[in-house]
Amino acid sequence: MALLVDDYDRAIAYYTEVLGFRLVEDTPQGPDKRFVRVAPPGGETALLLAKAKNAEQAARIGDQAGGRVFLFLNTDDFRRDYAAYKAKGVDFTEAPREESYGSVVVFRDLYGNLWDLVQHR
Repeated sequence: MALLVDDYDRAIAYYTEVLGFRLVEDTPQGPDKRFVRVAPPGGETALLLAKAKNAEQAARIGDQAGGRVFLFLNTDDFRRDYAAYKAKGVDFTEAPREESYGSVVVFRDLYGNLWDLVQHR
């Protein structure tokens, strides 16, 4: 899955240092293009951090899903990850809540994309 970003290094820093993702790949593809992938700890799916290359793409940074939750980050310890993210200044849009499927809270990433942090029952 590709995620539009404004700057590779800024995005890498956020996803690795704040959210704890691992840098899977950072391969130069020319003077202003890189193939950058990050993945959550223990996760098999990686995000391709794609630097916007024109005004149309730049306008969609942070709003690739039209204001809806765009991505889902599963955890095996909701309280641990919620506390760690909160301590690192992650922008939560609500208080954690219990749903029939598990514990969940919505947060905004560096660019404003909405994510569900969720621990399924």
